Amino acid sequence: MFYKSTRNSNLKVDSAQAISQGISEDGGLFVPESIPSLTLDEVKQISELSYSERAAYVFSKFLTDFTDAEIRYCTDNAYNTKNFESENIAEIAHLFDGTYMLELWHGPTCAFKDMALQILPYFLTTSAKKLNIDKKIVILVATSGDTGKAALEGFKDVEGTQIMVFYPENGVSSMQKRQMTTQEGENVGVCAVKGNFDDCQSGVKTIFTDEKVKKALEENSLMFSSANSINWGRLVPQVVYYISAYASLAADGQISLGDKLNVVVPTGNFGNILAAYYAKRMGLPLGKLICASNINNVLTDFINTGVYDRNRKFYATCSPSMDILISSNLERLLYMLTGDNDAQIREWFGALAKDGKYEVTDDIKSKIKEDFYAGFCDDEATKAAIKSVYEKYSYVCDTHTAVAVKVYEDYRRETGDTTRTLIASTASPYKFSASVLEAIAPDFSAEDEYALVDKINELSGIMIPESLASLKNKPVRFSGSIDRNDMSDYVMEQLNIK
Repeated sequence: MFYKSTRNSNLKVDSAQAISQGISEDGGLFVPESIPSLTLDEVKQISELSYSERAAYVFSKFLTDFTDAEIRYCTDNAYNTKNFESENIAEIAHLFDGTYMLELWHGPTCAFKDMALQILPYFLTTSAKKLNIDKKIVILVATSGDTGKAALEGFKDVEGTQIMVFYPENGVSSMQKRQMTTQEGENVGVCAVKGNFDDCQSGVKTIFTDEKVKKALEENSLMFSSANSINWGRLVPQVVYYISAYASLAADGQISLGDKLNVVVPTGNFGNILAAYYAKRMGLPLGKLICASNINNVLTDFINTGVYDRNRKFYATCSPSMDILISSNLERLLYMLTGDNDAQIREWFGALAKDGKYEVTDDIKSKIKEDFYAGFCDDEATKAAIKSVYEKYSYVCDTHTAVAVKVYEDYRRETGDTTRTLIASTASPYKFSASVLEAIAPDFSAEDEYALVDKINELSGIMIPESLASLKNKPVRFSGSIDRNDMSDYVMEQLNIK
């Protein structure tokens, strides 16, 4: 299978090249030239396998230039009890009749990004060997909170790599910031940016396509790659957990093979819900894909109107990982829906870069609504959802998952659809302890982050992840903050390039 650029359909590379490069030189994203099929018999077959084996089966359909041994090397090293606190890797909690929480946060950084970023370093280093790349790979990451720590942890001290993470100075939770600024490893760097996530993301993309920077890297035997979901090696592991969850629910008798299963995803960059769309296109019997946003509701407006307009007020919310106004992975969806029309993609995303706005055709609007529903809620409704779930089911969810719960409630009320539904739970409540406690214990207050953590533990009984508990006494290594226009200079400085 080959991969094409969303902005140049004539460009074709294999998966090793797509993963090692991260983003096409024309600024487009790599997408598979076709979507492999998945039958119900195959779903039944993989239900008897471990998560690592399920992942290997799915990857074999997409990464056809990898040998079976190479794929198993990657999956076995990523998906194990050394990296994840659960043998199942992704747990499924039964919230109420016909509604399930897919807990994607049992990895080392307690967020769903671990599901992809524990395996990406293995994908990347294996790809480099296959392509005989003898350059050091420099990973640049823009993060709204979770990707940064997960990438740092995944690439920590990985031979032949160096990683730099940029995060919005005032746009992450205190626990997320502590996770990143105390990161261990000789090949890691972390820097705050005076701005929001979109500033970080735009800055990284600019560096990737800067001819002067690329020439400097070439002269120093270095090359860029990405750990953001613009990298296909980040996105394809997310396809796995939707397939795996469906297989598990069928094996447990919660659904019958062939039954529709709705999916609700809290998302800002559109990658997590796009992975569910890929699984559906493969043949997994998914019903409505429900896109849940916070008050930065650019995706909600787009899905409902077909107009993408980032020219709006940016809000810092209690669900910071979704505080995004430029949803990169939407480009992949639109490329597929236009029949791989790269000229149309260049037009729309050129308009987005120039004017901050574009509108898709009526045909595309109709296709989007066939598969997607979108809704949003503000911080008040988010905390109300946390409280409601806790009081009804003694289940504590984080602020992002709560957005999904609220939007799903709105969807059911609006449509009357009672199809069994899987909610993607994207982070541990301990990562957003202050906001969670405002919802379930508003009279409790403490300035110390770990007093908040202990209180959630007392109320919920959820074990405090060791990876978070151990941060308490770790020294802060990274305290720098720069202007968005200085990101390129920071990268050159870190690489010792003058």
